[in-house]
Amino acid sequence: MKISVIIPVLNEAENLKELLPFIFKSGGRDLAEVIVVDAGSEDDTVHIARSHGAILLRSQQKCRAAQLNQGAAVAKGGIFYFVHADSRPHPDFARDVSESVKKGNLAGCYRYQFDSSSPLLKMNAWFTRFNGIFSGGGDQTLFIARSVFEELNGFDEYYTIMEDFELVGRIKRKFGFTVLPKTILVSARKYETNSWLRVQLANLTVFMLYYLKINPDKLKWIYRKMLNYR
Repeated sequence: MKISVIIPVLNEAENLKELLPFIFKSGGRDLAEVIVVDAGSEDDTVHIARSHGAILLRSQQKCRAAQLNQGAAVAKGGIFYFVHADSRPHPDFARDVSESVKKGNLAGCYRYQFDSSSPLLKMNAWFTRFNGIFSGGGDQTLFIARSVFEELNGFDEYYTIMEDFELVGRIKRKFGFTVLPKTILVSARKYETNSWLRVQLANLTVFMLYYLKINPDKLKWIYRKMLNYR
């Protein structure tokens, strides 16, 4: 099955300059297309996406769940691979994902490491090898068979934050979920802009309130108050 890579963006021109050539080169013949869904960027995101051969879609909502669903709606591949613009997939992602789905692992993610030498961030990254309550966040990227995504009706756009964990929760309950034993690279910019402790506290707060079923818009407001977050 061919893979459709779907990237939600907002002002990610600098990241796309590196990410798009990497994906096209690494994906090779297994790639159906790369779809970039823009939520109103004011930098060169649109130009960069088009100039590198990606399919560009314009979203009317600054909502990652809506952007991802919009990309999936036009995707041609039998596998969807959702990637954040500040993540760098594994060079073998196309083979890894295809083989995993063929083996019956219809959805999953990768471990990650940060583009930082911070011991605290190395500790955080170490825990991403486990398939537990905190696994499946967007930074780990997410692959999912089209059939599974469609059966679950995609991302729930009610969730303006935590949309990735909400979908992964439904996947785990019905289909199971796997964490591939390889590592991708993710940006430490959130930690560098704030601090390790501040980000940990914000994440823990939002997780707790999410499981208490607090309104997602309220969660996003709290997260923005605690961190520099779009």
